[in-house]
Amino acid sequence: MDFGALVGIFVVIGVILLGLIIVAALLFGGLRSSIFFTVHTQENVIVERFGKFKKVAKPGLNTKAPFMETTTKPISLRVQQLEVNIETKTKDNVFVMVPVAVQYLVSEDKVVDAYYRLANPEEQIRSYVFDTVRSALSTLTLDSAFESKDDIATSVEHRLSAQMAGYGFRIVNTLVTDISPDQRVRDSMNSINAAQRDRVAAQALAEADKIKRVTQAEAEAESKRLQGEGVAAQRKAIATGIAEQYEMLRRAGIESTAEQLLLMTQYFDTMQDVARNGRSNVLMLPSNPGALGDLTTEIRNALLTSHESERAIADGEHDSRRQRADAERRQRERAESERRARQRSAEEQARRAAEQARNAAQQLGQQGQQGQNFPEPPNFTPNM
Repeated sequence: MDFGALVGIFVVIGVILLGLIIVAALLFGGLRSSIFFTVHTQENVIVERFGKFKKVAKPGLNTKAPFMETTTKPISLRVQQLEVNIETKTKDNVFVMVPVAVQYLVSEDKVVDAYYRLANPEEQIRSYVFDTVRSALSTLTLDSAFESKDDIATSVEHRLSAQMAGYGFRIVNTLVTDISPDQRVRDSMNSINAAQRDRVAAQALAEADKIKRVTQAEAEAESKRLQGEGVAAQRKAIATGIAEQYEMLRRAGIESTAEQLLLMTQYFDTMQDVARNGRSNVLMLPSNPGALGDLTTEIRNALLTSHESERAIADGEHDSRRQRADAERRQRERAESERRARQRSAEEQARRAAEQARNAAQQLGQQGQQGQNFPEPPNFTPNM
């Protein structure tokens, strides 16, 4: 073999080795990154060939043709949340701030529609939320809006689900987290509630005072009734005892002098009681026997006088009870008059607070109509 042939063989071998080195560098260098790529869990990547959709790459190791195919940014399949703050007014011209949280995700089988059909999906969702919330609150008063917060969230969710399903988005949940009116309106509402509670408290206090007074009057009436029954029973027992003693004297044959004996007995019992319990140390008694007849007459007169005194006392007690009843009636009438006055005052305060709330709401409505225009929801045209 001549020298030229050997040179040719070495040249061929060198070219082959150089080609292998270049291929290895391409495979394990930049060419490898342009052929192989990975996709993370809960993400998809769109592969385009010369700008045209080719396929959707799923999580894991994927391949693409170098220099001809390119990949897009990863498209997340996880649940995302969009915060939307809406300022609008209610039916009674009260401006409120309504924060709405929209939770959504991209459907795995509609990744292509979600990527190609909408240029800015968050702005599209925001526009639908603005339009739905403003339409709902324009038919509700402020109090009704607080009560219908869940209904507003459900309405927004249904409309978004129907509109965004065609673009590859699924609405998971819609939350109306708060309805916040102006500070002046909140202060007026608190004043109204305070006035209403004061009125209820005044009514409760008046009713409690009425029950207390009625119960006290009933207790006093029951006490008087029981006291009268006790006095009557005592008098009946005394009369029964006197009748039994008189009957015993009559059976003993001293019927003609029975009255005098009873009077004398009671007289001496009275003297004994006076001597035992009286505070005086001297007691004046008649000294001659002939004075006993006069003493009997005096005792009889004293008993008759005592009977008349008891009747007068009973009449006085009756008049006193009637006067007390009249005083209690007048006192109840004054308490009722005071309760009505307090109730009228509370109602007047509630009316004034309500009027202040309406004036504040009207001023806010006039300021909003003069200095604030709400933008219309933008109209997005899907890019194909």
